[in-house]
Amino acid sequence: MPTDKKQIGRRFARAAATYDSQAHIQYRVADRLLDLVEESGCTRPQDVLEIGCCTGLLSRRLAARFPSIQTLYCNDLVDFSVTIREKLGGHALSPVFLPGDIETIDLPAHFDLIISSSTFHWLHDLPTLLAKLRNHLQPGGFLAFSMYGPENLREVREISGIGLEYPDLATVEDMLADHYRLLHSSQHLEEFFFPDPMAILQHLRQTGVNSVRSTRWSKGRLQRFIEAYRQRFSGDQGLSLTYHPMYLVARLC
Repeated sequence: MPTDKKQIGRRFARAAATYDSQAHIQYRVADRLLDLVEESGCTRPQDVLEIGCCTGLLSRRLAARFPSIQTLYCNDLVDFSVTIREKLGGHALSPVFLPGDIETIDLPAHFDLIISSSTFHWLHDLPTLLAKLRNHLQPGGFLAFSMYGPENLREVREISGIGLEYPDLATVEDMLADHYRLLHSSQHLEEFFFPDPMAILQHLRQTGVNSVRSTRWSKGRLQRFIEAYRQRFSGDQGLSLTYHPMYLVARLC
């Protein structure tokens, strides 16, 4: 079943105040993605589109990493324009906010770099979006994104049955092949550890990642989740939660 984007927007909007303090994996993934962009030869982009800017975690890093940027277009389902401008207050760059669903909105320009971190796994039709973005890149322009793979949050999914259907890396590579020259693809697993299952659920809620279903849990279901998590995923460092980031950088053919 496709994700409910209105629900996703509401959950991320509610998590805005806590997102930056909890987005540990998102920080690491954004930094790694920017390293890969530079290593792939995109060093002086001028017109840039960021998809899924959220509270500006990647936006701020883009402005600091690439002083060549003249116009930064920031897109998100939620209107984070005030937050983004505050985050970029120390930079001369004035962002242009593009609110709405990237799969349906019109894009105003052609870009040297289109970039997205920790967003594309929420989309309904990634192949169609990749084809759309191709038409908004300058000749030789770069597309770079990180998203999450099939092992992401596997502990929660195994116990609760709730989770996204993530494509694997080879599938995403194939999606790119018709439109781009693939420069880089990689993936890895990262484990985080928490003292108890409630801390894990709070972490997910405070980053908006609990946006897959809106069904309320009964006390009994919550207790069964807590007991199963402790039994199955407890170790010397605490209770594990797995993330599966994937990184892809491509260039317009």
